Amino acid sequence: MVYIFLAYENRNKMNKTAFSISKFIYTFFVIFLIWFTFTTSFQIAELVTGIVISLFIAYLTVKNFNCCDPILLTPSHLFYFIEYFFVFIAALIKANFDVARRVVSPSLPINPGIVTFETKLHNHFARMILANSITLTPGTLTIDVVDNRFYVHWIDVTTKNEQEVYNEIAAPFEKLLLKIYGTK
Repeated sequence: MVYIFLAYENRNKMNKTAFSISKFIYTFFVIFLIWFTFTTSFQIAELVTGIVISLFIAYLTVKNFNCCDPILLTPSHLFYFIEYFFVFIAALIKANFDVARRVVSPSLPINPGIVTFETKLHNHFARMILANSITLTPGTLTIDVVDNRFYVHWIDVTTKNEQEVYNEIAAPFEKLLLKIYGTK
């Protein structure tokens, strides 16, 4: 019985260690990516400087840098990230044309209101991406997220049915976010 408990404790410590190493690598990668975005240089001296500074900052901030849960980057995840980008751009263009049409033709009826729907996303970062994607598409604004319930201001409420609201506003985004971040 004691052996089983010690084995469980040892496995738990290994999982925490693997998670903290993964979190450190993820933090380093994000910081270095930001560094590289600002410098955009492939010179050896600048890359080495960026790596050293990014490692140092990652070491200092890894405990506090918890906005993003690390995910396993596989080719399928990369594919879904790219697909998400194109789905978002398509929704953005469609919403821009809809809002522009309403501005140019003020006689078009609008029916603003607040709608709500429930998400299947349990990952905080995935919910943040969904909320921001909804807000960035013109005509919708995420007002609040309480647990798994989203409250969205919609420029033209066509239905109050939660499932129809979800299908209209969030379904294309959430489908891909579930593939990237999973349900738990």
